[in-house]
Amino acid sequence: MALYKTTSKRLAERKVARFEKNITKRGSLESSTKKGYGYPVGPVLLGLFVFVVVGSSLFQIIRTATSKGMA
Repeated sequence: MALYKTTSKRLAERKVARFEKNITKRGSLESSTKKGYGYPVGPVLLGLFVFVVVGSSLFQIIRTATSKGMA
């Protein structure tokens, strides 16, 4: 004896209603997904990067000046 499960009418109507509701939303973006323009990195990381770049260049200038251009 084989038992076949069929989809109930109520479940089928619920799936169809959900599908039809989704049809109108396709291709449109929600406003919550749009981000404002800003830095892609945080201010702390940006400050650290500037500190390392400027500090290393100043260190190189001081080292060159103290060795009278021989380095």
